[in-house]
Amino acid sequence: MKIALFGLTGIKTGKHNLKDSRFDEVDKLVEADKKTYAQVDVVGDDQLIDADAILVSVEGRADMILKDLEFVETRLGREPQEAERQALKKIQALLEQEKFVFNSGLTPEDLSAVAAHNFFTAKPIVVAEPPDLENPDALLLRAFREGGCICFLTVGGKENRAWPIRKGTTAWEAGGTIHTDIQKGFIRAEIISYADLIEAGGETQAKRANKMRLETKQYVMQDYDVTNFRFNK
Repeated sequence: MKIALFGLTGIKTGKHNLKDSRFDEVDKLVEADKKTYAQVDVVGDDQLIDADAILVSVEGRADMILKDLEFVETRLGREPQEAERQALKKIQALLEQEKFVFNSGLTPEDLSAVAAHNFFTAKPIVVAEPPDLENPDALLLRAFREGGCICFLTVGGKENRAWPIRKGTTAWEAGGTIHTDIQKGFIRAEIISYADLIEAGGETQAKRANKMRLETKQYVMQDYDVTNFRFNK
């Protein structure tokens, strides 16, 4: 996942581990040789258009809204087709109320009418309030979630690892993020929910308490599912 910075200087660009306290809890309960966090790519404001989510300062938020407003006013001045004009007027009203294009409730028809345009506020945006600037890990985690991503875990043996996936990813697709052989030979996914693992006090204890489920390839992965894939090699 790619997170762009706008108006922020407290976070460096490059790869960052996603420090989630839930993963630390699981790592304490399940013994493994090493611990591997999920990662995100943090990029500068030159890659805003390509980013999955944006982290902005309070001042940067206002600047992004202003840039979108200026674009809308320019487009309206060029007398666009009626469908685009109506959509732009709705977007203009939102921006003037300091709202973003993202999750604004615009109709599919409105979004289709302006699909050729790239609005700065059309992506998930997390505003870093001044107190939050002291905790970049929490900010990145918020942006990761706002950008529509979750993690599943594989645990025990050589490695405890968090794997980033999009919300709505199936068990079959999740297996493919580890290795294509798992996807090709997928049989079942053994799933223990994070809550059940913590409550039971570990993976073995959760299995003894009958908290492990066998799921098919159509199963939609949930955040922090502890997962083991059965597959034909």
